[in-house]
Amino acid sequence: MATFKHISSKNADYGAAEAYLTFEHDEFTMKPTLDENGRLIPREDYRISSLNCGDGDFAVACMRANLRYEKNQKREDVKSHHYIISFDPRDGTDNGLTVDRAQELGEQFCKAHFPGHQALVCTHPDGHNHSGNIHVHIVINSLRIYEVPLLPYMDRPADTREGCKHRCTNAAMEYFKSEVMEMCHREGLYQIDLLNGSKERITEREYWAAKKGQLALDKENAVREAAGQPTKPTKFETDKAKLRRTIRQALSQAGSFDEFSSLLLREGVTVKESRGRLSYLTPDRTKPITARKLGDDFDKAIAKAAASPHREDKTLLWFCRPSGTHCFRERDVFLKDTAPHNTWRFYMEQTSDRVLAYAIELTGKERGKIKGNLYELDYSKHYERVKEKELPADTVKLIYEHGERVQEAGRYFDGTPDPQLGKFERFEAVPNDPDALQSLLQEERRSREQLSPGDFKAHIAALRDGLIETEARRIVREMKRHYEPNSPNKTHFMAELSPAFMRLAATKDTDRLFSMLPYKTLSFSKIEGRHGTYALIDKGENRDREIRKPRPSIRAQLKADKAKTAPKKAAAKTKNHDMEV
Repeated sequence: MATFKHISSKNADYGAAEAYLTFEHDEFTMKPTLDENGRLIPREDYRISSLNCGDGDFAVACMRANLRYEKNQKREDVKSHHYIISFDPRDGTDNGLTVDRAQELGEQFCKAHFPGHQALVCTHPDGHNHSGNIHVHIVINSLRIYEVPLLPYMDRPADTREGCKHRCTNAAMEYFKSEVMEMCHREGLYQIDLLNGSKERITEREYWAAKKGQLALDKENAVREAAGQPTKPTKFETDKAKLRRTIRQALSQAGSFDEFSSLLLREGVTVKESRGRLSYLTPDRTKPITARKLGDDFDKAIAKAAASPHREDKTLLWFCRPSGTHCFRERDVFLKDTAPHNTWRFYMEQTSDRVLAYAIELTGKERGKIKGNLYELDYSKHYERVKEKELPADTVKLIYEHGERVQEAGRYFDGTPDPQLGKFERFEAVPNDPDALQSLLQEERRSREQLSPGDFKAHIAALRDGLIETEARRIVREMKRHYEPNSPNKTHFMAELSPAFMRLAATKDTDRLFSMLPYKTLSFSKIEGRHGTYALIDKGENRDREIRKPRPSIRAQLKADKAKTAPKKAAAKTKNHDMEV
């Protein structure tokens, strides 16, 4: 999942940027790491190149340009812009991404989108979290040294002129993110939707607060353990993480927005609503935290869907992929050019992710928990159906506290209160032909009613079986890909077990993976100086074999045959518990 980040800098020392890219730095203080002699420690592996700097180095070229155009002379001036493209850790093993190829992609991106700027492009093979993610740093001087054509993200004449400065606007970031997504699609790399929100929005500040808090907690627990004292919880939580957990607990129990608010109030959290948006005030704060800053999971949509009297609000389409999940009303997915419609189509058209898709029909609430029925969808077939049956929606309904009004879909609105209608609550797309939408939703509902009931536990087991088999096939492909032994001592062929698989796998899952791999000399092992777990086989092993399918258990077959032939007993009277979702 390639990500894209921007940092602006007012530091007049352009050499500091190059030093950061080429020398080791402490991940918490960002200060250079020194050896025992007090000298800087070079990074072990990186690629670096400069653009538009002539024969001189980046820092000297930037300072000369600033003097020539008399720009970037004040303390408050933004001197440089730092962009980071971070690729998915799986791209190296699954898609063949190398440091050299990432460097080429970074240079192409820089030339295409930052022409006229002096720039450094540097690629590192791993991040500070040691997950193995290749990432590219692009550092540009904010000053433009020659005139350039008008690019799609530019909106002022000065954005093209020599001697003027680069502006990173919201529109520019949207454009850059879309270009990164297009690049990943073109190169066959893993990708997430950078243009829509995430269910949890972790800021840079919160990320580092969690890292530092976890480090301090680990040190404190080590001291307590050495002294024979009981240790504290092993996972550190930031204040925002605790608030997210509290909100999720309330959402899982509430059947209405009022009940949701009262449940949070018992935990000391006050919910406030303004212009259709929620914010949360905890006892230790004077300023509330907006739902947008916590993530897309923390608005009132889920609680209101469960309490809504309208049937179309109770039918949802949910899909999950390796790097995230989305949940939309079914009606919105079938309405052309809405965000749910575009998102539902995006992951089929623009990514190669494995997607699991389901329809959810909410049926009610039991003991404070939302209940419903879950229907498995074939995502590729459902995508074709959405594409074929999409309905135009050229108007938008704005819903207020005391009424509603309708306007054109493309017309701007900002959620301000209406003098007559009161507070703004939400908006929804209105189909041009409402009867056609109702007929389509009814047709979808009838098609689901014809499905036979499934075994939920068996479905989960099948998903886990598929995960293990997919990982086994990937390792077999990786073993075949190498012509020479690729272990550090060149005595074994090896392939890393996918970090995504290892995060989900239990011990019995890795045991099953081991049994499916067709190698006599196979072992799973850690390798010194590297992160992760690796599958290793002797260099003389036959690598042309395919995976071994697990044989069905004789005992399980006999038990199943016995259950089929046994006379059926009368069903005991019991309450009808719908499946919980």
